[in-house]
Amino acid sequence: FVAIACGNDHSVALRIDGTVVTWGGSSYEQRNDAPTCGGFVAIACGNDHSVALRIDGTVVTWGASSHGQRNDAPTCGGFVAIACGMHCSVGLRIDGTVVTWGRRTEGERNDAPTCGGFVAIACGSYHSVALRNDGRHEGT
Repeated sequence: FVAIACGNDHSVALRIDGTVVTWGGSSYEQRNDAPTCGGFVAIACGNDHSVALRIDGTVVTWGASSHGQRNDAPTCGGFVAIACGMHCSVGLRIDGTVVTWGRRTEGERNDAPTCGGFVAIACGSYHSVALRNDGRHEGT
């Protein structure tokens, strides 16, 4: 394995061949809906959902979608990094912009930065942060 991530009661691992392995709880299809193909370069887990980043820059989501964790996921490519909060996800695009999807009731999405220049992202349970290329940060 080259990466591992954990949700509330499920886990995801990324194999060196780009395939994902899941185990643990599956009350929201955290295991059963996981992708069976390869080509992934990164993984992240929220409370009951997961996200994987493909080598072509597209994202694949599975698990819960009660807050739009799956249904609101972007269908375009260009992503270079992903992160998950409890019920939301964040993607960093190659142009340095940040895209959010999922829950918004705690401000997880409403306060996301709208400009570019970001180089890294991270999520907590109900918030996210993005690091600018000049070392400053913005959070939601």
